[in-house]
Amino acid sequence: MDVRPAAGGAGTAYVTHADCLKHEMGAGHPECPQRLGAVNEHMRSSGLWDRVRVLDAPLASADDLKRVHRSAYVDLIFEHAPAEGYVQLDPDTAMNPHSLDAARRAAGAGIFAVDEVLAGRSANAFCAVRPCGHHATPTRSMGFCIFNNIAVAAAYALEAKGLERVAVIDFDVHHGNGTEDMFGTPEWQGRVLMASFFQHPFYPYSGTSNPAPNMVNVPLAAGSGGAAARKAVQDSWLPALESFAPQMILISAGFDAHREDLLGGMKLVEADYQWITRALMDVADTHAEGRVVSMLEGGYHLGALGRSVVAHVETLAGAAA
Repeated sequence: MDVRPAAGGAGTAYVTHADCLKHEMGAGHPECPQRLGAVNEHMRSSGLWDRVRVLDAPLASADDLKRVHRSAYVDLIFEHAPAEGYVQLDPDTAMNPHSLDAARRAAGAGIFAVDEVLAGRSANAFCAVRPCGHHATPTRSMGFCIFNNIAVAAAYALEAKGLERVAVIDFDVHHGNGTEDMFGTPEWQGRVLMASFFQHPFYPYSGTSNPAPNMVNVPLAAGSGGAAARKAVQDSWLPALESFAPQMILISAGFDAHREDLLGGMKLVEADYQWITRALMDVADTHAEGRVVSMLEGGYHLGALGRSVVAHVETLAGAAA
């Protein structure tokens, strides 16, 4: 992968790693290396590749992962990573010989991005990584996810970097059940606000029953488009964020709510992702010194995914300019 060193000065960091292209879960699996390839190709063809700071993601340590995952689960993944062939973790999620490093790079990208933004070396960051993370719970893999990348990054910002309040925003078509399981507990309430919209009823069939008080969940019906998503942001997310006053915003940026993505049933387009990103940037400008770290989640139509990431990163980069 053509990874350029940082040129210095604040801008948008684009954190990625070639190891994330080596993880694959078998022929025909929708969470395939071509997803990240499409994202990088659209970044190049749009000219954005030359406007961002392309940086290598480090490996997350076991201790980094254990801030949100149970020790026994992390140890199990490390110990059972295959030397050849595949290990099936759940019906949807498998590991090949490169998957452990890819998953550690994906989680490490968020940690690195938090450091970049808090140190002022980058104004904001997007992590172009896979496997995705928001379905991984404290104790299990699930839904293509091995480690919960966004939760690892949020916990790092709070526990290692001393922030008092962070917001996690999730606009994937699927509810981020793993992130909610981690942060909906008393130890995190008051420190983490999670806001999301998602298609419902739909996999993983969560997010609507007795959410914790720090969860702002907006279920949307199949067929919902940009108007419904923007209303959820304006009516539910923004008032909660204004009251919470986060010191950093972290985004689980799934793009499978796009109208061309057949793994979901919603109807968003690139302009909706631009609008949502700008709304979140405005909150970050008011309360968090502009600090935003975004991490790739779902998105399975390669063209729609690439275009949507460009719309999202272009908005971040415009804000960082």
